[in-house]
Amino acid sequence: MTKISRMLPGYNCGECGHRQCKDYAEEISIKGDFGKCPHLELERFVDTRAEIKEFLSTHIIEDRVEDLPPACQGCGEGIARLKGDRKADFSLGPIPGEPSCREDLYPFSRPEEIEPGDFLRYRALGCPVIHFARVMMYSKGIVTVHLAGPHQLLRSEFQYKDVGTCMVTGFEGAVNNGRIPDVGETVKFLPSHCRMQQVHSGVIVHSEGSRLRIEGIDLKIWR
Repeated sequence: MTKISRMLPGYNCGECGHRQCKDYAEEISIKGDFGKCPHLELERFVDTRAEIKEFLSTHIIEDRVEDLPPACQGCGEGIARLKGDRKADFSLGPIPGEPSCREDLYPFSRPEEIEPGDFLRYRALGCPVIHFARVMMYSKGIVTVHLAGPHQLLRSEFQYKDVGTCMVTGFEGAVNNGRIPDVGETVKFLPSHCRMQQVHSGVIVHSEGSRLRIEGIDLKIWR
């Protein structure tokens, strides 16, 4: 997002619907659409427009990882070269028809009033980033969520419940780049929604085609 923000004209005119260019850059990083900026249509910004288009086609945007080059500069390393010699076996994307791979959370605060459709604000134990996610289900203390993007969070009616620190107990999704592992295998994987583009570790407990369930999640592998 920072890279895109630096490319924009920087007039902060509000024509795109955002107060500042850096806010619009966040929308571009999610949707991959920079057509709302009227200044980019001017002839003097033709090179800038081409630069942004090239950046979007070769970098991770939302859950797209298939176009990521082997060593993506500026937004974290690519799937084949994560933080030096730590390589991911695969990238875990969403189950077809869903917005992101599923994440199972155990909130240490043990909240009682969580319903499907609620938005949660939390920090995963071992990760420095604050997350927002939409609840799919809540059962026996475990919340299954989809990660929420800015295009959801910027809605005027957006409200969230702060559940504090959570332990990530599992992921479920589909392999969209890399090899498909066997059940029982300990793997290093990249959740495609991870903003820090950092490798995670876990054990494959279920496999059906390209769809996987991973438990025993360890975030310390990339710290």
